[in-house]
Amino acid sequence: QVQLVESGGGLVQPGGSLRRSCEASGLTFVGYAMNWHRQAPGKGRELVAAITRAGDSSIYADSVKGRLTISRDNAENMVYLQMNNLKPEDTAVYFCQAVGGGQDTYWGQGTQVTVSS
Repeated sequence: QVQLVESGGGLVQPGGSLRRSCEASGLTFVGYAMNWHRQAPGKGRELVAAITRAGDSSIYADSVKGRLTISRDNAENMVYLQMNNLKPEDTAVYFCQAVGGGQDTYWGQGTQVTVSS
């Protein structure tokens, strides 16, 4: 059974930092690209960061470039999202996603991140 278990969400003040984690089990982790998405209230799901299987390349949404950093540890089956200089507009539920070939994809449970003073 494939599981993606997320941790590290919560409440943070504007300008603050959070580190999101996503631990994968039940799959060959190195065979999957990993993504982080978010969904704000009343909006659709948005891809914010993606990283290749080997972790040697990543892409970001324009809205988070320079503030969010995706990384992975293939030995530990972990993917991370370091979130710095957070803004109120970053408030959303954040999801990790594992993407293999074709329809082979899995989602984490989603965790709330709230940026507010």
